Amino acid sequence: MTSPTANQTPSDRASSLTAEQHRQKMERRKEVQDQRLAGMTEAKGLIIVNTGNGKGKTTAALGMVLRSLGHGYRVAIVQFIKGAWEPAEKAAFSHWSDQLEFHAMGEGFTWETQDRDRDTQKAQEAWETALTYIRNPNFKLVLLDEVNIALKLGYLTIEQVLAGLAQKPIDSHVILTGRGAPKELCDRADLVTEMTLVKHPFREQGVKAQPGIEF
Repeated sequence: MTSPTANQTPSDRASSLTAEQHRQKMERRKEVQDQRLAGMTEAKGLIIVNTGNGKGKTTAALGMVLRSLGHGYRVAIVQFIKGAWEPAEKAAFSHWSDQLEFHAMGEGFTWETQDRDRDTQKAQEAWETALTYIRNPNFKLVLLDEVNIALKLGYLTIEQVLAGLAQKPIDSHVILTGRGAPKELCDRADLVTEMTLVKHPFREQGVKAQPGIEF
């Protein structure tokens, strides 16, 4: 005979618990979580990759920037593709000018610049700027925005990026964003998040990029 709860969803089963059953369940879960956390004592600087075709790679990274600034850390942002316009986030972060270094060093999307040699030059200049912060122990977090695009287009080599990451202090973090992150970078990273595109208003509805959402 089929159990009365066989067709119930986890949500249904959770809502059918008495207050005491729920308390006991949460108590057991807390014990497991406490034991798990007790075994995690190591702290280290992380290499973080936000990639994938979905929206939100830079936005997620900027959330970490904001969190780091809130802790009083020094942060550097180097944008590799953006730069032909003044990004709104640069204005928003101007309140932390004593903690934050912000460099928008690209000249726009490749279909706008239409000059591969100049795009390569600008990406190499941005990388040299990024290296000064990656190596600097006074900067807790360095965001390399859209650097994965520069790698994908061949403006930078994976060898030079991996060599640069190897020079970061042991307790500092580096975030690399952009779709198409190479496997070698993902293998080297400590945390990799892939944003998955499910729906996008530009594609499905013809909605243009809007301030506050895309820029």
